[in-house]
Amino acid sequence: MLRRLLPDPFILALLATVALASILPARGGGADLVDVLATIAIVLLFFLHGAKLPREAVLAGLKHWRLHLTILAFTFLAFPLMGLAASRLFPGLMPPALWTGILFLCALPSTVQSSIAFTSLARGNVPAAIASASASQIMGIFLTPPIVGLLASAHGGTIEFGSVSGILLQLLLPFLAGHLLRPWIGRWVDANKKYISYSDRSAILISVYSAFSAAVIEGIWSRLPLPSLALLFLVCAVLLAIMLTLTQLGTKLLGFAREDRITAIFCGTKKSIVTGVPMARVLFAGPDMGLVLLPVMIFHQMQLMACAWLARRWGNRTD
Repeated sequence: MLRRLLPDPFILALLATVALASILPARGGGADLVDVLATIAIVLLFFLHGAKLPREAVLAGLKHWRLHLTILAFTFLAFPLMGLAASRLFPGLMPPALWTGILFLCALPSTVQSSIAFTSLARGNVPAAIASASASQIMGIFLTPPIVGLLASAHGGTIEFGSVSGILLQLLLPFLAGHLLRPWIGRWVDANKKYISYSDRSAILISVYSAFSAAVIEGIWSRLPLPSLALLFLVCAVLLAIMLTLTQLGTKLLGFAREDRITAIFCGTKKSIVTGVPMARVLFAGPDMGLVLLPVMIFHQMQLMACAWLARRWGNRTD
């Protein structure tokens, strides 16, 4: 129980990266070098995401179209509406950049690896989880940018996006190229998932270091009082609790079997930090990117802790 409540090693690595950027931020030529490395790492990350996507699993899961539409509705409709409602009801609760981060968090796609792992642990519908999480990742590339723009407009503000060419060149085209090359490189990718996961995490850490270096130089910590940070933790916890409750009640009312309900709960309430951090670097410009990333990093740890507890509990109950 204690081990499940402690931060996972990747979160500790993220915190160490933020601390490093706070003490030794990249400046001048060093910042340019880090920026280039982050861009290369993001392109490689999305290329490998495309190469890892099992087309057969997606096609096999199409027979569960009703379940997948429900999960996608939770991910890209209910979640964004919850974030928008919170930002409209309590606009002065946190600085505008943190609310932007919340809206961005709510628009992100679901995770893949952890959603499947928790579904398996809880004895849910694993093939459907593979198909749904994979579809969410694909659709997130197309849906997250416009959803964030719509949410910001409804919130009464604007978001300065990076160029459309950046989104295409760094996210979409590498993903499509990797997936098209899967027939030739798929076996190698599947056989080296452990090493590929290191490249995923490296891309995130480099992106976080780049973002927080710029933010530290612009005085991020003087702009983020401790009460606002505490409120951010509270907002993330409330969002997660509401979505966990909503997915449980909603799938029960819709008459899904227990295995499908478990799949919907884990796939419909999780948000991908692997996609979120690189995407934020492409979508957002300026020093506020560091603040925008904080909700994603906090929510990531919360969802792992809550879902690990639920998955273990439901799996033991099934046994």
